[in-house]
Amino acid sequence: MIFVTGGAGFIGSNFVLDWLAQTNEPVFNLDKLTYAGNLANLQALQGDGRHIFVQGDIGDTALVARLLAEHRPRAIVNFAAESHVDRSIHGAEDFIATNIVGTYRLLESARAYWSALDADARAAFRFLHVSTDEVYGSLAPGAAAFTEEHVYEPNSPYSASKAASDHLVRAWHHTHGLPVLTTNCSNNYGPFHFPEKLIPLMIVNALAGKALPVYGDGQQVRDWLYVTDHCSAIRRVLDAGTVGETYNVGGWNEKTNLSIVHTVCDLLDELAPRAGGGSYREQITHVKDRPGHDRRYAIDARKIERELGWKPAETFETGIRKTIAWYLANAEWTRDVQSGAYRDWVAAQYE
Repeated sequence: MIFVTGGAGFIGSNFVLDWLAQTNEPVFNLDKLTYAGNLANLQALQGDGRHIFVQGDIGDTALVARLLAEHRPRAIVNFAAESHVDRSIHGAEDFIATNIVGTYRLLESARAYWSALDADARAAFRFLHVSTDEVYGSLAPGAAAFTEEHVYEPNSPYSASKAASDHLVRAWHHTHGLPVLTTNCSNNYGPFHFPEKLIPLMIVNALAGKALPVYGDGQQVRDWLYVTDHCSAIRRVLDAGTVGETYNVGGWNEKTNLSIVHTVCDLLDELAPRAGGGSYREQITHVKDRPGHDRRYAIDARKIERELGWKPAETFETGIRKTIAWYLANAEWTRDVQSGAYRDWVAAQYE
């Protein structure tokens, strides 16, 4: 069995679904079910005995210790995190609590559990920490992409909290010997993405006839990774990664935010034309840029390809088409996650 934290969120739920589609090894799933955690993401696993879910916090050391003792996992895969940059700017405390204090407490729980295992189980155990390319800061145009040796230069409360969590994971390996692995991924997109992030927000707003808010000039560059490619990379790192190492996971898809919005509009023009005619591009509205907005991220994913043989299966063109098709086919999911609190947040942020 593996123990997944944050497995009802966007990437975590995709990982759980993908894991159980690839293997019969059971998953124990712990998620706090904050606003972005959604059990509807895991509805396909209802009644599946391979999936065990408990609502709880990685910072609850008594709960985590009890669950580890009861289920005896061979690995922990930590997705649990607060992850929205804009929210971290307006209120950083939840990010500090989950991403830093929560990771520390989870590491301590894992260390206590691992230390008590027999020699063979200790040697086989892994703690895989899922992180982000945002810890590296911002790249100048034309600068080489982030490698695993790039200096950490986080520029937002979110990325600073994730950088801190990465350092804690590294320290628990070098100080205590905990067998850890770290992955730093680029921007994910795909099914079950909460509609506060760029791609799902554009899809949802476009279909609702609302403005499509683009920060500043929209020329911020990101590397885009389809979420199931990210899941396959994590499986590969868990299976064959070298203990103590970091692996950058990217999609080799550098795109400006504005070009992403244009692509979403053009595909919606094709797949779900506006009732009154015209293009969804007409709904694009430029809004004031957010504070400390990093200009460019880019991942150099050659290490994971060279050492572990992994590379993404999806191009951006195939992945974005699948993503938009999923949202068009799952309008009920989108309606259900758009609570009053979410609508208030979007209004405060963009209006």
